Amino acid sequence: MTAAEPSMKLALLRGARCKCPECGEGRLFGKFLKVVESCPSCGEELHHHRADDMPAYIVMSIVGHIVVGLVLWAEFTYAPPVWVHWSLWLPLTVILTLVLLQPVKGFIVALQWKLRMHGFGVSRSNTPTPAPAVAG
Repeated sequence: MTAAEPSMKLALLRGARCKCPECGEGRLFGKFLKVVESCPSCGEELHHHRADDMPAYIVMSIVGHIVVGLVLWAEFTYAPPVWVHWSLWLPLTVILTLVLLQPVKGFIVALQWKLRMHGFGVSRSNTPTPAPAVAG
């Protein structure tokens, strides 16, 4: 790790805030889930990411645990009619999913960036340059 490179914790926090994991200033997304090619502030290339479906699986797990827990609590505590369940839990599920998708994807992209996965880190390699061979 170079002196200017952020720690793992800071890089992940920046990603979760949808900011560039390198500088924390530039925005990470150009559209809702489309990662920008490079940071508009520091120029760090971000197009290498391969988040694929991982953010969706993580969001489904988080939202599922929250909503299913609340559904079970409401059912066993109040036993409301089915229409009440539908009117409460469907909007909550959609809202939570939309709110969590960007921060989770930003976190995954920052994790890949920090771990130098999928081509990240080629320009910031921490491996020392080998010394030139001495003819002997």
